[in-house]
Amino acid sequence: MTIRDLDDEVRDKLRIRAAHNKRSMEAEVRAILTEAVASPVERSLVDALLDFGLQLREAGVDIDDLLPAREPYEPRVSFD
Repeated sequence: MTIRDLDDEVRDKLRIRAAHNKRSMEAEVRAILTEAVASPVERSLVDALLDFGLQLREAGVDIDDLLPAREPYEPRVSFD
């Protein structure tokens, strides 16, 4: 199998992921494809979000950087 026009950044991240898992790039691609086709097509939204979060962390993305800053919560009504 030949994969054409693979973005350099994707290739580099794949190389890092393979090294992290102590596999060759070819073995890593096999593992990714095997997992992809073994997974059930229908997943819950929670499972999909958890998987997405894991993939972001593996790619070195800090999820907190993606969220807007939160203001301290101040209740609108006081029961004093």
